[in-house]
Amino acid sequence: MVVGGSGVDTIVRVDSLPVPLADSVMVGPIAEWAGQTGGNVALGVRALGLDVALLDCIGDDPTGALVRERLAEGDVEFHPLISAAGTRRAVNLVDAKGRRMSFYDARDPAELRMPREFYLPRLRRARHVHLSITGFTRFLYDDIEALGVPVSTDLHDWDGLAEHQREFALRSDLVFFSAATAGDGAPALMRRILREGRARTVVATAGAGGSWFLTRDGGPDPCHVPATVPPAPVVDTNGAGDAFVTGFLYGRLDGRDVHDCARLGAVAGAYACTGPGSTALIGRDALLAAGPDGSPGA
Repeated sequence: MVVGGSGVDTIVRVDSLPVPLADSVMVGPIAEWAGQTGGNVALGVRALGLDVALLDCIGDDPTGALVRERLAEGDVEFHPLISAAGTRRAVNLVDAKGRRMSFYDARDPAELRMPREFYLPRLRRARHVHLSITGFTRFLYDDIEALGVPVSTDLHDWDGLAEHQREFALRSDLVFFSAATAGDGAPALMRRILREGRARTVVATAGAGGSWFLTRDGGPDPCHVPATVPPAPVVDTNGAGDAFVTGFLYGRLDGRDVHDCARLGAVAGAYACTGPGSTALIGRDALLAAGPDGSPGA
C-alpha cells in the first residue's frame, strides 16, 4: 500500500541549469505528466506485477482527473479522498543532460488528515506500506506500528536538519534518501538514522554515482552498489529515484538480500531515465533478466 504523494508534474526542458535570469526564455514543448512520488511508486510496483493500492487526498479538479486517468491506465487500485485544497502540482526544469530542478507547491493545509475509518481496513490487509512524506501521512504511524506492518519512506534530499522529514526518518523500518544534499555527510546521516530511529536498513541514492546501504546488523561503513548504465539514451531523470524504490521493494518482498535489492533498484532507476515524465516503467521480466552487474536484460 502506498499513501500520499500523487499529483501532476509540468516538465519544462531548458538548455542548462541554472536557468539564466531573463524576462523570457524560449524552451521546447511543455508537457504535463501525472504521477509524482507516490503515484510513481504505485505505478512502478504494479508494472512489476505486485498488487498495490494507493491512498491519497486530491482535488475534484482537472489536475486530479489527470491523476485518476494515469493510475487507471497503470491498473493501480486508487482510493482518493477529495481535498478542498486541490491536487498537488510541481514544475520541473530538466536540462539537456537529464538533470532537474523541481518546484513543488505546498497546497495541503496543515490540518489535513486521512480518517482512520478510511485507511485502517486497508492497512490491515497490507503486506507492506510505503509512506510519501506528505504531511498527513505521518499520522498513520501509530496504527502501522500497532499492526506490525513494515513501513518504508523516501526522504528525498533530506539534509538531516529539516524538521518535516525527521519523524519519517525515525519511524520507518526502511529509509531511502537522496545523497544530493547530504553529500559527504551521507554516511554519518545513515548511521544517525539507524542509531536514533527504528530503521533496519537505510539507503542513500546518488544517481549516476550509484547507491549505498547500511543495515543495523551490518558493519559500520555503507556498502556501495554501482549505478546501472541505462539501456537507451537518457531522456529525463524525473521518477528515477521512485523507480529505484520500486525495484528495491520488489526485491525485498521477494525475500532477497539488501545488496540484490539495491541492484534491482539500480536497474529500475536506469530504465526510468529512458522515457519522459516517469513513463518508462520496467516490467518484471526485464528487471529479473538483469545481470549480476546490473546490466539490463532484453
